[in-house]
Amino acid sequence: MASQSPDELQPVRLEKTENRELLIQWSDSTEQTISFRKLRDNCRCAHCTEKRMEPAHESAAGEKKLSNILPVLSLQETMPLDIVAMSPVGNYAYNIQFSDGHSAGIYSYELLKSIQ
Repeated sequence: MASQSPDELQPVRLEKTENRELLIQWSDSTEQTISFRKLRDNCRCAHCTEKRMEPAHESAAGEKKLSNILPVLSLQETMPLDIVAMSPVGNYAYNIQFSDGHSAGIYSYELLKSIQ
């Protein structure tokens, strides 16, 4: 039996664990677990990408400093992060809806496989 190239790998089983992780069994029989937080932090939607690109606030001396502005969190954002739903996107990705209300990210199989 020929081995599959990374481009041909597909999830054959998805499961949420008690440790707030997504367990993925791949078509090559390997398994991977990814914490919900790592999934959320690796979102590649336009909003999350823009937020990661924001310049850090620096003092005149070039030292990083904290912003005086505190974010206002929604009730959902204060709760432990969970996956509410996952929907396939073609034959190459999943859209994941998180309990904090975020649902704009598309997670390609390649991206999922790369998250450590």
